[in-house]
Order: sequence, then C-alpha cells, then structure tokens
Amino acid sequence: MIDLTFLGTGQAVPTDRRNHSAILLKYEDECILIDCGEGTQRQFRKAKLNPCSIIKLLITHWHGDHILGIPGLLQTLVLNGYNKELEIFGPVGTKKYLDAILNMFIFVGKIKIKIYEIEQEGPFYENSFILESYKLKHSTPCLAYVFREKDKRKIEISKIKKLGIKGKDIGVLQKGNNLKLGSQIIKPEEVSYMEKGKKICIILDTGFFDMRKIAENADLLIAESTYTKELEEKASEYSHMTAEQAAQTAKSSNAKKLILTHISQRYEKDEKEMLKEARKTFKNTEIAEDLMKFKV
Repeated sequence: MIDLTFLGTGQAVPTDRRNHSAILLKYEDECILIDCGEGTQRQFRKAKLNPCSIIKLLITHWHGDHILGIPGLLQTLVLNGYNKELEIFGPVGTKKYLDAILNMFIFVGKIKIKIYEIEQEGPFYENSFILESYKLKHSTPCLAYVFREKDKRKIEISKIKKLGIKGKDIGVLQKGNNLKLGSQIIKPEEVSYMEKGKKICIILDTGFFDMRKIAENADLLIAESTYTKELEEKASEYSHMTAEQAAQTAKSSNAKKLILTHISQRYEKDEKEMLKEARKTFKNTEIAEDLMKFKV
C-alpha cells in the first residue's frame, strides 16, 4: 500500500486553506517528501506525522513556493534527534542553491545530507521501488517524478495448502525459484502469480505538452492545475497548466485517477468550475486539499 499526504496544495501565494507545495509519499518503511514549500514543517504537525520519518527529499525545481520550507524542516529534524542520512534529489544546480540557503542563517546542530543532481531522464534510484525523473517545460529546470512499485509475486494459498507446502518452502517459491517436494518439482508459476506494481506520477509546474511517456498507465497522476481554461493564455505565458490540460494529460496517458494540485489563490472561494472543467475530459478527477490522505 502506498500512502500519500498532501501537505501543501497551493500555488505561489498561500491562502487560509492552502499551504505551499509539499507531498509526502510513504511506502513500507520509507517516507519520501516531494517539494518542501514554506511552512511544511508545521503541516507535518497538523497532519500528525513525524518529519523524522523522511528518508528522501525530491525537489521538482527551485522556485520559492516549492523549497522555502527546507531550512525550517532541516532545523526541525536536527532538534528532534534525526539520526539518518537525508538524501536530497533535484535538478542540476541543487547543490549550489541548497548551500546558498543554508549559508543565509546560523544553523544549529548538524545533519547528514547527501545531494544528488539529476541530469538524465529515467530511473535514478532502485531498491524495493524505482524512482524516475523526467524534464518538464517550465521557466526554470523542473522535474516530474515517477514512483514505481516493483511487481510482486503473490502466492495462491489454496494451491500451496493442497500440495502441503509450508514454512521456508513458501519463501523459495516467493522468490521465484523452483521447489523440490519429494520427487516433484513445483514451479512458482504453478502456485503463484505476478501482481503488477503501482505507479504514481507527480507533475508540478509545467507548460502543457505531450507527457504520455511520463504518465502512461499511471495508477495515480498528481498534476498541477493552476488555472481554468479561460486563462489558458496566462497559463502558457507562465508555463503552467489548466484543469482541462491536466485532464487531457490523464486521458491521453491512460491514467486511472487524477488529483489536481497547485491551485491558484484566485479559486480559493470556488473550485467547482475547475473540477467541472477537468471532469468533462477525465471523469475520475479530484482536487487535493491540504492534509488530505490518499491510498493507492
């Protein structure tokens, strides 16, 4: 199960309801934070989540509304006894910008940080899951991120019970190996099947273009939706998307579900038109709210 918490869903200017961009993804024992807008450390408190659970921080780009919460978050980690090494990934220039931020104030304590600048598109991390990045079209280098759960072998309990397979022998089959049972050879495909891993795609801050190679067959597409289509020209000027364009991306990519985020303050009192616009093109659409939780 993949758990998502939307810590911030607003655009450049925060509102009473929407903080700056930040999304927490939890998978097994790993927590990954995507962007860290101003006030993210307080959003952790509101969501009753422990920031010290973070293992990785993925930065989409270095505009202020996506990164100004980093100094405060790092200080919070230090003051709460964070004893891990925080891996920070981002576009080229990430090390320079992070060093500049940390040199702007007196940082209390120490924290282990490892910085990776992503230059090539595609997979950049693999363990029990795979992380991929792709270039977007924004006014500064900006990355989309894809989280892929690896395919898992699922044992069919009724079949192994019928064959009398128990204990460690189940583990042999679970790993995809043949099992010798007396004079019989049991192949893993005879008592199990492969369950396809889930795919989460996060596209923030980009002008509209063909993003099928990024979002294709995503179980969940989280996409920026800064404006409605009446402001499509403005969206293009500032390299952002409308709700309709986000929905078109979901539809053309054959995504299963779309969640809109990065909502402009102009829609603070009425987001119905934005949702209506998106659902005309892609029915299975929701608008993210701060502290909203979602499972995939």
